[in-house]
Amino acid sequence: MTKSKFNEFVRIVKRLRKECPWDKEQTNDSIKAATIEEAYEVVEAIDNKDYDELRKELGDLLLHVVFHTVIAEESNHFNIDDVIYSIQEKLIRRHPHVFGDVKVSGADEVKKNWEEIKLSEGRGNLLDGVPELLPGLQRAHRLQEKVAKVGFDWEKKEDVWRKVIEEIEEMHRAEKDGSHDEIESEIGDVFFALVNYARFLGVNPENALRKTNKKFIKRFGYVEKKITGSGRKLSESNLEEMDKYWEESKDIVD
Repeated sequence: MTKSKFNEFVRIVKRLRKECPWDKEQTNDSIKAATIEEAYEVVEAIDNKDYDELRKELGDLLLHVVFHTVIAEESNHFNIDDVIYSIQEKLIRRHPHVFGDVKVSGADEVKKNWEEIKLSEGRGNLLDGVPELLPGLQRAHRLQEKVAKVGFDWEKKEDVWRKVIEEIEEMHRAEKDGSHDEIESEIGDVFFALVNYARFLGVNPENALRKTNKKFIKRFGYVEKKITGSGRKLSESNLEEMDKYWEESKDIVD
């Protein structure tokens, strides 16, 4: 039943591609931004633990996978069977502890073997494949994870924290005496060191900052509601009043 449903779905997308004026005009390039947006909507549904919404957003993301593939098939690049075969073959090849006779001691060794297998597949270097378009914090985290898997890592969490303090001090010195480019560089180093420390604490920094952004929006929304609820504009308030409501929000807003 599942296979026939999937094949029916592919046929629907192909029909839309032929008969819908908008779908006919699209290219892999024209819909790539929407693909990224759909992926973020999946993440948002996961963060909200909204499984009904997650089901819908995964469907939207699946549509993009099939749509991109149908477009590519029209130019004889590949088809949906090629896409499925490619990922099946990769999963089997990179899990020799499941589909072969390799023994592993745990998840850390699985990740280490994964990177070694990727290098044996002909990648130019270890850090190939970390997309440049990833959000900065997420990309820093992935780069650090990858080199850590081959032993290029700090030994102690305390050393990582000292590095964070060192980078903050360098940022302050650049603020006093450096150019804009130097300040920017030092701020980047601070973020990179903080990402490393978060990794040692088992925290994904992108997830952490996304949650903080969400919390900030909710708390400032409370501030705004309190002020506008009294018939005034935000610009008619002041920092002291806003701070008072901000402190109130901490006990009311998650």
